[in-house]
Amino acid sequence: MKQGIVIPIYRHAIPARLLAEKLVSFGIPIILVDDGNDSESKKCLEECAAQIPGTFLVRLEKNLGKGGAVVKGLEKAAELGLTHVLQIDADGQHDIGMVPFFMEESAKHPDNVICGYPQFNETAPKGRVIGRKISCFWTVVVTFTKDFIDVLCGFRVYPVDAVLRITKKSFIDKRMGFDPEILVRLYWNRVFPVYHPIKVIYPECGISNFHMFRDNLRISWMFTRLFFGMLIRLPLLVSMKRRKENK
Repeated sequence: MKQGIVIPIYRHAIPARLLAEKLVSFGIPIILVDDGNDSESKKCLEECAAQIPGTFLVRLEKNLGKGGAVVKGLEKAAELGLTHVLQIDADGQHDIGMVPFFMEESAKHPDNVICGYPQFNETAPKGRVIGRKISCFWTVVVTFTKDFIDVLCGFRVYPVDAVLRITKKSFIDKRMGFDPEILVRLYWNRVFPVYHPIKVIYPECGISNFHMFRDNLRISWMFTRLFFGMLIRLPLLVSMKRRKENK
């Protein structure tokens, strides 16, 4: 097993640099994905990759969205021979003190996706909390399981090959819908989630890339697609549910 970290970055170049400076102490490769940032941010990320040991920069000329950036980061991880990669959001909202624990859990459960579920404090917007509950409800519907505690937290360890096999053959939302959709499709392919809590803080005056109307519309369409995908896989999902219940 060879582990690493991928950070998709759009409009968070400075927080991403600060994050990378902290993560370097863990001694594993860090992949920064410049998701079509402006020239000033590009320069910041180039300097970051040049100055911080073990850091690699993937440059995207156009903004693909969070999901598209994560996939490009995982493709780079595969090139580097990495087998398991921790995805971390660039805005600094996650407790990076949990990185070693999540990596250890991935080593114990290499065939699973290790997911954080957020422990919110008073900084969490109510709309985000409600949106997470709605997304989790629909994930339960399209997977026939209650295994999912959260599907939107961007702190998780992916088995690289399992994700890339899916992204190469399936249409997957490239923006904010990626986080829940990839968990659903991994589950359909018998890659199950293992959950652990993680503290989440929303920084004051932080920049959010979430567009309330557009992204909620995309996520709604994504779950509509997955619902019909669930109907096609219904016999398989029922069989998987029975096997898990009989264990």
